[in-house]
Amino acid sequence: MEAGFVAGGGLGTKSSGLVRRCSRAATVRCSVAQPERNVTRFDTEGEITSTVEKLYDAYPFPPDPLIDEEPIGYNWRWHYPTAYSFCAKRAPEKEDIRILDAGCGTGCGTEYLVHLNKQAEVVGIDLSSGALEVATERLSRSVGKDNAARATLIQKSIFDAHELDGEFDMINCVGVIHHTPDPLRALLALKDKLKPGGILHIFVYALNGRWEIQLMQKALALLQQGEVDFKGGVELGRKVFAALPKENRLRKREESRWAAENERDATFADMYLHPQEIDYTIDTLFEMIDAAELKFIGFSNPRTFDLARVLEDKDLVDMAKSLPARDQYRLVENLDPESVTHFEFFLSKEPFETVDWSDTQMLHSATATISPCIHGFPNKTIFDGDYFPIVLSDAQFEFLTSLSDSGSIGSAANESGCEAEEIVALIDQTIIIPTPQ
Repeated sequence: MEAGFVAGGGLGTKSSGLVRRCSRAATVRCSVAQPERNVTRFDTEGEITSTVEKLYDAYPFPPDPLIDEEPIGYNWRWHYPTAYSFCAKRAPEKEDIRILDAGCGTGCGTEYLVHLNKQAEVVGIDLSSGALEVATERLSRSVGKDNAARATLIQKSIFDAHELDGEFDMINCVGVIHHTPDPLRALLALKDKLKPGGILHIFVYALNGRWEIQLMQKALALLQQGEVDFKGGVELGRKVFAALPKENRLRKREESRWAAENERDATFADMYLHPQEIDYTIDTLFEMIDAAELKFIGFSNPRTFDLARVLEDKDLVDMAKSLPARDQYRLVENLDPESVTHFEFFLSKEPFETVDWSDTQMLHSATATISPCIHGFPNKTIFDGDYFPIVLSDAQFEFLTSLSDSGSIGSAANESGCEAEEIVALIDQTIIIPTPQ
């Protein structure tokens, strides 16, 4: 999802698609060393905000079609028990929670947050009234009247999150803060609304993997000479791509990587005509996280940072794994920039504890459920939450079969003969969601 601008959560009351408009309050600007600022066409925060609002009113985003049925499939990042287990290596203590979809746009993520979390109160906010109108219709059509009553949609800037009542157990903020004038300030606004021990999922653009996009953004800005005409800009951008030689690097990257998404004008405009975008490197990303004093849990696309994926030499992989974690991330970023087009990750607000399952006795005393975000069981080859194939060992297959009946890790381990190491691997892959006793 390459989306959105602003966000902040609010009071999730009994509203089926209610859109409330709230004032924007001034807040103190926070700053760290700024990452690469690709496109900033305006001088003041007010100009940036109003122009971003115009973009998403002209092209509500994401432009996914509306459907008259429940959302299809699972995205584990939006299923609170699975997301929490990814972070804490255990099931959450409760599921009757509050979730904030910060920068919800047209509600593509919001409908999943409502659909996948049956006991949750969900609040979605966005700057664009046009996008929220689509989100309202989307919820009313896809999740049903009763479920939609658990959702509230509010027109509000992320910088005004302090105006909202209460705190949230989970905040989802995808493709948003990199489109604000001050991403750190936006992140701090979300931190203030996150409960202690809560989890926050963030998605921002990566600098090195978007090199060709940045150049086309700058080229179109030059050709438009400051004119704010998004529909004309889409027409101009498509004309420029068609006029480039077939071997041109920008055209080749567009055709090989982005063209399918960019068939829709809204996606093309969001990618190439956005008036405000800040992209990150590993260094500037962690500068922001450290400045916000939030705990980095991990990337929610960990395979991107798997050193064995990048280096086909075991000795080099072992050498690289001896580096500190952030240096390992830097190595992947430098060796394979085309794969790192964005950073998606979980943060938490202290106190937050991750369970260590190295004690076999503690492991065997726990209960567990199989994550609803996996597919294909009971087969030995299953698909995880990212639809990546996982081949279970014989012992793991027997363990899961027994676990589905008993719910007891110890009982299932005894019946299957599955060793503790293989069980912990299932926890690490978020195939099972354990609860310590």
